[in-house]
Amino acid sequence: MERWYGKVVVVTGASAGIGAAISAKLVENGLQVVGLARRLDKLQDLETQLQNRPGKFHPVQADITNEDDLNRAFAWVKNNLGTLHILVNNAGVAKPATLLDGNTELFKQVLETNVLALAVATREAVKIMRENAEEGHVVHINSTTGHRIPNVPLMNVYYASKYAVTALAETLRMDLRRVGSKIRVTSLSPGLVETDMVNDFLTAGVVGKLIEAAPKLHPEDIANALVYVLGTPPHVQIKELIISPTGSE
Repeated sequence: MERWYGKVVVVTGASAGIGAAISAKLVENGLQVVGLARRLDKLQDLETQLQNRPGKFHPVQADITNEDDLNRAFAWVKNNLGTLHILVNNAGVAKPATLLDGNTELFKQVLETNVLALAVATREAVKIMRENAEEGHVVHINSTTGHRIPNVPLMNVYYASKYAVTALAETLRMDLRRVGSKIRVTSLSPGLVETDMVNDFLTAGVVGKLIEAAPKLHPEDIANALVYVLGTPPHVQIKELIISPTGSE
């Protein structure tokens, strides 16, 4: 990780859960971390917690489903920090409903956050990275459900969105290779992680009971895995890293 010391990283969905754990871990490793989220108060709380560490946390309020917000956020990065080296696409949502009776607006919210916003954020980040002509890294926080669909109800378009993330990572890798870029791409796919998003399902009938009983990872486990991915030498590209809690299927 020494070569990343002082480098700039953007983490989406940084206000809680996996995003907050990733931000803290990268600040501890000396990076300049720009955390994007809608809840500015949560970002500012995290900034306070991460003071006097080797790196620095920069809170930037942004709704990643709003393209103007995203453009302003990446403009802030370029204007204030000069460049960008790493993007961690962490933000994601899941809303309980079935494909039989789910609300269209709910479907749109999941797809806009998990797929479209990820693609737009990646495009804007890569533009800045390519100006460096240096090493860069894009990491999509995906899911094991982007590779295999479990028999868990009420997930509607969520699984489809994570399969899309798997495809987006591979497509981006091919696009970058065609233009001779040194930017690496990793899809990091955890199993069930104990986060606010997962806890939202605990009251959702049978699915809540399944989730409550299932073995889970912790946000810090994903942060540690990310550090491992970033710490590999430039000639090594981890295309996919799947992490499951012990005892899961």
